[in-house]
Amino acid sequence: MVKLDRIYTRGGDKGMTSLGNGERVPKHDLRVEAYGAVDEANATIGLARLHTAGSDLDAMLSRIQNDLFDLGADLSTPEDEESRRRPLRVAQVQVDRLEAEIDALNARLSPLTSFVLPGGSPVAAHLHLARTIVRRAERLVTALQDAETINPAALAYINRLSDHLFVASRHANQDGIGDVLWVPGLNRG
Repeated sequence: MVKLDRIYTRGGDKGMTSLGNGERVPKHDLRVEAYGAVDEANATIGLARLHTAGSDLDAMLSRIQNDLFDLGADLSTPEDEESRRRPLRVAQVQVDRLEAEIDALNARLSPLTSFVLPGGSPVAAHLHLARTIVRRAERLVTALQDAETINPAALAYINRLSDHLFVASRHANQDGIGDVLWVPGLNRG
């Protein structure tokens, strides 16, 4: 369990931060950017959960928030690190759970007839925002993968999560009935 006695350390006052293995890097390091975007997505899911209390969707989002901390821990520790302690890594079972939830939610949705615009219900709007932040995190994780070795399950998880948030947003819009659909060329005159 993590125990924090002090919130501020002054260790970042010169623009540096510590990775999970203790290595000091600039706060704008690609690895820090990647897990920072994951943290941002997690906070946005927290906003969505303000509208889901007690529902099955809330339970899914709660599990995802915990997984996102696992993902942040995974991304904050370089893969090739030789350590006495085994760093926390995202596992395939977490990806598999997302896929099962996507399939269950998607089975209830009305078929799509157009692209979906972000919006509808408040929870759906927040889930769409989280989805776009997850997509940014995914782009950063793939850039990190080009520069360093990362856990393949971490990339699979973040990729699957954006799909999950999309179908969850449709579920939150009355299983797709309340989706706001794109009408191509609607405002061209």
